[in-house]
Amino acid sequence: MQVSVIAVGKVKDRYINEGIAEYEKRLRPYADLRIVEVRDERVPNRASAAEEGQVKVTEGDHILAAVPDGALLVALDAAGEMWSSEDLASRMKGWEIAGKGEIVFVIGGPLGLSPAVLSRADVRLSLSRMTFLHTMVRLILLEQVYRAFRIMRGEPYHK
Repeated sequence: MQVSVIAVGKVKDRYINEGIAEYEKRLRPYADLRIVEVRDERVPNRASAAEEGQVKVTEGDHILAAVPDGALLVALDAAGEMWSSEDLASRMKGWEIAGKGEIVFVIGGPLGLSPAVLSRADVRLSLSRMTFLHTMVRLILLEQVYRAFRIMRGEPYHK
């Protein structure tokens, strides 16, 4: 299975990058993992709602350009459905059985995702009602995807 993560901006914190690298390594036996970073847009100081909206639209255009044709798109969205780790594993297994060759998880920038990305999404998923650094979401997501593969394969995992 091809699993892609498309995320806005670069991760600058070393500890987050080290965690991401660890889960990239752990995921190798289970999936082909691709992480794509798209350019983040500068948000003006004291940006108006219209300016913030334009930033999201531009970032959304970058995201959508990076989504392969035919991919199943999962948008990480605070207003999305909340699943347990077992739910994620079950959904991923179902997608695998249904022949979905590529699953793409999308992580927006600090302002979130554009309406165009949310409209294109097959699924909207919320990791929590709490707010996380958008760069930290990459690490949390990769850990959950790794855990889902372990569950799918009947391998031990921490509950």
